[in-house]
Amino acid sequence: MSITVTKNNGIATVLLDRADKLNALSGEMYHDLADAFLSLANDDEARCVVVTGAGRAFCAGGDVGSMGDFDVVSGRKRSQGHHQMIKALHNLEKPVIASVRGPAAGIGASIALACDLIIASETAYLLMAFKNVGIPPDGGAIFLLTQHLGIARAKELVYTARKLPAAEAKEMGLVVKVVPDGELEAATQALAAEIASSATYALRLAKKMFQSMYTPTLETLLELENTAVCGARLTHDHKEGIAAFKEKRKAKFEGR
Repeated sequence: MSITVTKNNGIATVLLDRADKLNALSGEMYHDLADAFLSLANDDEARCVVVTGAGRAFCAGGDVGSMGDFDVVSGRKRSQGHHQMIKALHNLEKPVIASVRGPAAGIGASIALACDLIIASETAYLLMAFKNVGIPPDGGAIFLLTQHLGIARAKELVYTARKLPAAEAKEMGLVVKVVPDGELEAATQALAAEIASSATYALRLAKKMFQSMYTPTLETLLELENTAVCGARLTHDHKEGIAAFKEKRKAKFEGR
């Protein structure tokens, strides 16, 4: 089992538990995460949710090593699995904290951004890595990043695929707190405990009010994203990006 859920004193912790792969998401993990978030939505014992990764990473993104050839139908089915997971997290009517150590890359960054608050260690960074494998951002990344930063900064991170260190992410307002690596768990638990012991039903209502400000909706963006990503998976550049990753070399993209 690569996803574990534990509960203690009103805090539910969802752990991505695939440390040997930097918690890169397999196909099964998308479904397991969706199930975990949907289950927690109806669990009165869970008053605050923490999402984190085992070992030295939050989540290195999708498991590129397991990606193969897709046609439009199979590619759409894969994207829908991603979308079920990210919608279950985004629509979870409870405060959710991302506790980030090391990379939050690709859809790992989407997961962190779909949470309400991000606490990061000094080793943490966000990375819009999608162009490196020849696809546009998925997991609602464009919607989530733009809501946090505005279009210009979101475009810069997507177009350059540069690492965004925790300290800079805090300056931008993406991260609420940066702590030394060894203090991440304690800082996360302290914030989660404060939230879990408060009037969490009022916070659930506040969360819905925050989400009502978003236009277009996440669902609208995800449908557009589905078409774009499925098309990109048929391109030469995507195939080249996957091959380069597996062969540990620099990709030679041709824009087709």
